[in-house]
Amino acid sequence: MTETLENQTDQAWSVYILRCADNTLYCGITTNLKKRLRQHNGEIVGGAKYTKVRQPCELVYSEPADNRSHATQKEYAIKQLSKAAKECLIKS
Repeated sequence: MTETLENQTDQAWSVYILRCADNTLYCGITTNLKKRLRQHNGEIVGGAKYTKVRQPCELVYSEPADNRSHATQKEYAIKQLSKAAKECLIKS
């Protein structure tokens, strides 16, 4: 069990933004972008309620984070931005 927990803490965290079918943006964090995108698009179990009714979703932005804490802080900061500011972030 200890080995599993250690492996989980060594995983690279990412902050990501998805563009949903209705052109809204969804921000989240994960250690596995490919799997998380599949979850959001309903291919496998585990997507957010928000994205379930706004499929398909496309990954438009991601950035690495040092750990879960930093990923969560960056996610919060992105969620505070206006949609226009998020669009600028995506273009950069």
